[in-house]
Amino acid sequence: MRGPLAAVLLAVLLAAAGCTGQPAPTAATDPGPAAETATSGIDALFLAMMVAHTEQTLDIVGLGLDRTTDPEIRTLIAAVRATETDELATMRGWLREAGPSAVAAAERHDHSGHSDAAAGLARLRAAPPGEADRVLLDVLGAHQRTAAELARAQVQAGTSARVRDLAGRIERSRTAEVALLAKLRAR
Repeated sequence: MRGPLAAVLLAVLLAAAGCTGQPAPTAATDPGPAAETATSGIDALFLAMMVAHTEQTLDIVGLGLDRTTDPEIRTLIAAVRATETDELATMRGWLREAGPSAVAAAERHDHSGHSDAAAGLARLRAAPPGEADRVLLDVLGAHQRTAAELARAQVQAGTSARVRDLAGRIERSRTAEVALLAKLRAR
C-alpha cells in the first residue's frame, strides 16, 4: 500500500477497533490457545470487510464466467471462485465464533465506500461481447488490488494470529492475481 490510501485504510482499521464494543485484548503472561483464536474489534472489522469484499468478488467472477470467452481467463476466475468461496466460509465462521456483538457490528458496518464493485459489475454487464474479457480483467484487477491493500493493513494492525495469517495469505494471493491479470491484459 502506498501513500494516503495506506494511511486511510490503516486508520480506518485502527479507529474501528472499538466498533464491535469489544475491549482491546490485553497482554497475558501465558497467552495459551485462546489468544490464538481471540478476535478483537479490529479483527472482526477486517473479517466483516473481507466478507463483503469477497461476496463482491464472487459476483464479479460469476458474471465473468458467463461473459468471458478466453480459456485462460476462465481458468483463473474459476480458481479465484474456488479459493474465495473457501475463504468466505472460514471468515463467516470466525465472525460467528467472535460472538453476537461482532456479527452485529459486521452487519451494521457500511461497506459501500470500500469498493467500486457495483460500478465494475455494471461495466462488465454492459460490455459488448468482444470487450468482456478486457473489462473483466480491469474490474477484477482493481477489485483484487483493494483486497490486497486491506489485507496488508490487517497484517500490520491485527491482533489475532489466525486472522493475521489469513490476511497474509489473502495479500499474497491477491497480489499474484493482480500481476497475472495484468499479464493477461497485456497480451
